[in-house]
Amino acid sequence: MDLGRDDTGSLVLRTALPSMLAQFVSVFYSLVDRMYVGNIPGEGALALAGVGVCGPVVTMIGSAAVWISWGGSPLMSIRMGEEKPQEAACILRSCVMMLLGFSVMITVLILPLRGPLLRFFGASETTYPYAEAYFTVYLSGTVFALLASGLNQLILAQGFASEGMKLTVLGAVLNLVLDPVFIFALDMGVRGAAVATVLSQMASAAGAFLFLRGRRVHVPITWGAIRLSVCKKVLALGFSPFAIIAIDNGMIMAMNAVLQHYGGPQMGDRLVTASVIAQSFMLIVTMPLGGISGGTQSILSFNYGARRMERVRGAQKRVFALCVGFTAGMFVLARIGGPVFVRLFTQDDGVARIAAWAIGVCTLAIVPLGIQYEIVDGFTALGQVRLSFVLSFFRKLVYFAALFGLPAFLGAGAAFYAEPVSDLVGPAVSLLVYKKTFEQVLQHGKQRA
Repeated sequence: MDLGRDDTGSLVLRTALPSMLAQFVSVFYSLVDRMYVGNIPGEGALALAGVGVCGPVVTMIGSAAVWISWGGSPLMSIRMGEEKPQEAACILRSCVMMLLGFSVMITVLILPLRGPLLRFFGASETTYPYAEAYFTVYLSGTVFALLASGLNQLILAQGFASEGMKLTVLGAVLNLVLDPVFIFALDMGVRGAAVATVLSQMASAAGAFLFLRGRRVHVPITWGAIRLSVCKKVLALGFSPFAIIAIDNGMIMAMNAVLQHYGGPQMGDRLVTASVIAQSFMLIVTMPLGGISGGTQSILSFNYGARRMERVRGAQKRVFALCVGFTAGMFVLARIGGPVFVRLFTQDDGVARIAAWAIGVCTLAIVPLGIQYEIVDGFTALGQVRLSFVLSFFRKLVYFAALFGLPAFLGAGAAFYAEPVSDLVGPAVSLLVYKKTFEQVLQHGKQRA
């Protein structure tokens, strides 16, 4: 596809839909693990809570790939739009080297600290053995996790959305096939779920690397020197989405801690298990939504670099429509299919009842969330990292205020209402800022040297 000449409506659909579907499939990495783990005979509920505790730590590790690839991909697309292929190649090369370097550092630093870290993120005495078994194996495959995610985003930045989707599907299908083999057939339990995930990510990473070394891409991976100045720009631009994910993990960690505190010994673990299931449904909302808003960044970045601002406006209007349409559909699905979704994870009637209710609460205001995602990712695509970070951080701040405030007066269950409160207030403020600043950003981009 030609990012600078093809019809913007067609471009948005051809880029957003494969990216959205790829993120749908990517969710299965965690959901399939949780579904199988939750159905381990005799210990499914505790095992699911243990794997759920690993979720924030695993996502935090993956955020390193977001930091690098989401920082590098808009810069690379802008340079492509400016017809500067050598600079684009240097950005890609720098991103690959940073992905490898971060993988080594994360593994070496976190492995000795995994025990205190998991307890800090909400593991209890009964769930810690499951969390530790899963996380230790997963951590050994950090390099594949970062390369699979990071390289895929750099493929999307060059307009190859369908290829990125195929690579994600490859990993998800392998995970789906390998999970029952390692968990049940080889009787490895939660450790088997982690082994299946690592092997699947290895396959996705290998496929992405080979594709970026091939002849089809506009900017292939080449070997050579990297520039410190380029690395600094990548990390500066990517810091906003990285920080957003880091704060998201803090939100999950805080949720688990609040539920344990107010739920007490009798209800704490059950509420955390229900929360893991509700968070799993929210992944089906937020990951594909991020696929739409993040996957279309290359269109905005390329045309911003080429100073074709009308194309930027036209493309973003269509992205807004897609985001809102998707979240509206998921709002309906939560009410129709929520109880069915819950039963994929647990056969415990008490946990299932709480989880189905929690899904209904958490999705009350997801339609405005579609607007929030495109405003934040759209500003990031245009290099406006300060705006995107502040707007995202404000929504998280509202979430934390509601999370700690509501249960103190209304009990443990009120913690789940923090999500819809932040999904209403955050987008409202973001929309006001967007209307005030967006045209100024485009004018600045048009006049820059």
